[in-house]
Amino acid sequence: MKRYLSILTDMELKINDGHYHPGQRLPSVRDAAKLYGCSVSTVVRAYAELEKKHAIYSIPQSGYYVVAKPEDLSSGRDDNKIDFSSALPDINVFPYIDFQHCLNKAIDTYKQQLFTGGDLRGLTKLRQTLMSHLANDQVFAKMEQIMITSGAQRALEILARMPFPNGKETILVEQPSYDIYLRYLEAEGIPVDGIPRSAAGVDLQVLEQKFKYGGIKFFYTMSRYHNPLGTTYSAEERKTIARLAGKYDVYVIEDDYMGDLGEEKEFDSIYTYNRTSHVVYVKSFSKIIFPGLRLGTVVLPERLLDTFLAYKGHADTSLLSQAALDVYIRNGMYERHKYKIRSQYAARIKGVNDAVSRQNDAGYVKLSGVDSGLYIQFKLPQTVNLDRLMKRLSVRNVKVMTGKPFYLTNWLEREKFMRVSISLVKPERIEEGVRIIMEEVGREMGT
Repeated sequence: MKRYLSILTDMELKINDGHYHPGQRLPSVRDAAKLYGCSVSTVVRAYAELEKKHAIYSIPQSGYYVVAKPEDLSSGRDDNKIDFSSALPDINVFPYIDFQHCLNKAIDTYKQQLFTGGDLRGLTKLRQTLMSHLANDQVFAKMEQIMITSGAQRALEILARMPFPNGKETILVEQPSYDIYLRYLEAEGIPVDGIPRSAAGVDLQVLEQKFKYGGIKFFYTMSRYHNPLGTTYSAEERKTIARLAGKYDVYVIEDDYMGDLGEEKEFDSIYTYNRTSHVVYVKSFSKIIFPGLRLGTVVLPERLLDTFLAYKGHADTSLLSQAALDVYIRNGMYERHKYKIRSQYAARIKGVNDAVSRQNDAGYVKLSGVDSGLYIQFKLPQTVNLDRLMKRLSVRNVKVMTGKPFYLTNWLEREKFMRVSISLVKPERIEEGVRIIMEEVGREMGT
């Protein structure tokens, strides 16, 4: 990332988090240059970009000042609630102005294509852009292998319904796993089996037995920032999963829908390690930009392309949204916003970890050990009455998500836990929220 962009991102975070208040004077250009260890011209460029975004204004011979927000985007939310439950991105950091610019640019650039029926595979220019974008995550693919769908969920549903070349039928899912997908598989009557996954990972010997004898069509997995655990597979686990897929002719659906929220410098996906074209890579853009954008992409082995297109059936994604995303990525805005979002979320994750370490003297709660992403598992003793605990927390205006929905309906060997999400919780209320959780867990253990 260019130096001025990192300064710009840091300034925006400090303004949004209240470090700099409306009307407050920012550090002078020279002071900021010393603070960030850069040239004066770099700071000038960052401040100029902030002015374009109407985040700050300048007064000649005086300096730069923070613009008062005309409205608080979080208005309408219950400020009395401490929300550890929502998986939605923080609306206060949505890139409204940047994306509005991209929409306007897209209309001007692609006006000849926006009012056609569209390509079933997605906008060609966006798919070309995604080739290099995905390569940054070591996902190397030809443009023909890349499809655009109306969200990652749409791709997962198509993959569940379509036949695979291995002729097998059962879908293997981690337990716990993505609740909405589990409900979809059960509602559609699709054969499904489970394999336990904990904060420590998955038993690779059990996985091999499932692959060998279970008639597995594909294994659905979230290799990093798992929902609801928040954990990431080790490199050894990813390599082994890729190897077993080729050995036993089992496909792997790698859902990397939150991969952009991480700060790992050297993360190689399961897709990267597989040499037999048995891995399908799925990515969503909703956690970085807007959930309502409904854009996802799937990278398919060549032998699955025709079947996937046949089951997709029609172009289901707005051409304007695709064109705007293409402009957004190619102009570096996506990378800059990604850095901004993950820095903010990492700070909140750290806040939760630190608060638990200070207030978990009794040791009732075990964390899943994550330092980035969106979720943390608060594992509880089996004696805890989870429903009663949820009611107690609700009375005290703390919202969390119980772990129950993240299992198949008939799955019996369940861990008791709460899924804590940090996307909407206000940083200044993390300590209070964790304290209340610890107090109520303690009361529950006492009863």
